[in-house]
Amino acid sequence: MRTPQAVACINVLSLQHNLKQVRQFAPDAKILAVIKANGYGHGMETVANALLDADAFAVGTMQEALQLRSITKDKAIVVLQGIFDASDIQQCVAYNLQPVIHSEYQLELIETAKLDTPIRCWLKVDTGMHRLGIQPDQLTSMLGRIQQAANVDRPVTIMSHMACADDPAHVENQLQIETFDDLEVDEKLPRSLANSAAIIAFSGTHYDWVRPGIMLYGISPVQDRTASELGLQPAMTLKSRLIAIHQLMQGDCIGYGATWQCPEDMSIGVIGMGYGDGYPRHAPSGTPVLINGKRVPVVGRVSMDLITVDLRELPGAAVGDEVILWGEGLPIEEIADEAETIAYELVCRLTSRVEYQLVS
Repeated sequence: MRTPQAVACINVLSLQHNLKQVRQFAPDAKILAVIKANGYGHGMETVANALLDADAFAVGTMQEALQLRSITKDKAIVVLQGIFDASDIQQCVAYNLQPVIHSEYQLELIETAKLDTPIRCWLKVDTGMHRLGIQPDQLTSMLGRIQQAANVDRPVTIMSHMACADDPAHVENQLQIETFDDLEVDEKLPRSLANSAAIIAFSGTHYDWVRPGIMLYGISPVQDRTASELGLQPAMTLKSRLIAIHQLMQGDCIGYGATWQCPEDMSIGVIGMGYGDGYPRHAPSGTPVLINGKRVPVVGRVSMDLITVDLRELPGAAVGDEVILWGEGLPIEEIADEAETIAYELVCRLTSRVEYQLVS
């Protein structure tokens, strides 16, 4: 038996399938595949190589952009946080990166830079998220300056970001869509508004570019709809193994804080996985794991290295049996709900103790 170890199996075919699903939802738009945060925890290089059919890639930071450029030499790369000093602008030229401009300060940096080659830019407008972006009443002035800027390769793409698209009934969605539609811009300028949730819930927001993120990884971006209902396949299956089985007595307590007590004489399994690997520490008793195709509940507190589970409904379990923590057969959204967090956080928080394996 191999040494117990947490393993994240990344299914390349599922990544490619999910990209095809994006094209089914938005057949007339180009796809800006978002692979920031190490490809949402799936591995940037793996994701980039799997999604070469996307029209362009997006990352969060310049550091991520440079890492991605070492992986793909030709694909357009959009930097969502944009530039912050003169060296960033030079790197955009040297590595053919497309920064998002979301402030007047950033435009000033580009206007005053000494460049031999203009750079392609995206211009972000704040339509209600209130994080990054210029205000709508600044747009005409900023576009005028961009038209005059020798350092900007035109056309610039106008973009914004929706705050509540995961909840399609939220009133903020329509307000943001109307604000975006009312922007005074040349209709020939390309536009982008839809994230994963909007791609699914608001077809009118597809415009010229869509920006799928979480749905590429087989995770539902909208409330009350599962990934499978949307035709998405989980790209990550997190696995470990049973490393011990104990026969305990009625009244015995399990784990730190003695928070769970055996209601009868019973079998308890111990899994080689914990919050030191990235499993959520706050997953409560009752959170399911999958052993030999059968769900069994976590009992007691999740510790750094170990999880304990109730094996009363799985009498044939044996040390060495494979355990699925989330992924194929056990939706990660369910684990996130149990832990009162979101699936985004779970896939992004896996630690270096987790071994990655590619499946195709």
